[in-house]
Amino acid sequence: MRSGLVGRWAAVTGAVLLTTACTQASGMAGAQPPATGTPETPETTATTPAATPSAEQQAAEQPPKGDAPVKVPPPKLSKYTYTFPVKGCETTYQRKLLVLPKTTIWAPQGCAFVAPVGGVVDEVNAKNRWRPSTDEGPHREGRFVTIIGDDGVRYLGGHLDTIADGIRPGVRVKAGRLLGRVGRSGNARDTGSNLYFAISWKTGPAFWWVRRGMVEPWDYLDAWRTGNRSLSPREETLALRGRLGETPRCAVQCEAKKVPQTRRTRPAEEPRVDDDNGPVLTVNPSTAPFGRQ
Repeated sequence: MRSGLVGRWAAVTGAVLLTTACTQASGMAGAQPPATGTPETPETTATTPAATPSAEQQAAEQPPKGDAPVKVPPPKLSKYTYTFPVKGCETTYQRKLLVLPKTTIWAPQGCAFVAPVGGVVDEVNAKNRWRPSTDEGPHREGRFVTIIGDDGVRYLGGHLDTIADGIRPGVRVKAGRLLGRVGRSGNARDTGSNLYFAISWKTGPAFWWVRRGMVEPWDYLDAWRTGNRSLSPREETLALRGRLGETPRCAVQCEAKKVPQTRRTRPAEEPRVDDDNGPVLTVNPSTAPFGRQ
């Protein structure tokens, strides 16, 4: 009887244990046990502000100041030194070919026209012979002075108001010497005052279309004004003269206006106060032949 009771209790105990195990395996499958650790707290990084450097430290840490820039002169491109042909006045001028290879330097009336390079005065025209009724080519520049530079190049300044004292053919001048004053003579009488500036080579007075300009001058004017005063038009002038010859034919604006012939008596054109008559003074200056300096 006792042994039967013990066996019964053993069976009941085993059944209970088996039921508990099955319940945990089937009813709690996939469940995660609750976290039991302490909650995480975000990390905090403490930043200590940098100490402000003292005035002594700031002065010691500043880089030393550099030396003043060294001005290097432009390279010497020729043995000649040039100067801009209008002195002491604000000027503007065109930098493109319009009709003739020359430029108009706009400047106030009376500004100084100076020799762009040392040389010898070649032609001096102190008379204003231009008439709008005829518009003759030799007279369009009005009063003018030409010089043959020591570089062998001829320079012309026209539309002058006056010729400077002492300027006559054969006179030697240095670069910057006053030759005349800017004005409105010639066919500039109805425009603003300006200097007609042209570069060519020496010819006789009859070849006025060469004198009025053969080489584009604005690159040289730019250099003489703000860049390299040793930039010379000599080589370009020599090359062009070699291609065209010393006295090429006139090709642009060559003819004067034809005055109509009528039998009726025409009233004489009223003379202007700045109209003059007289020859153009010229001389063969004592310089070496062009291209052999």
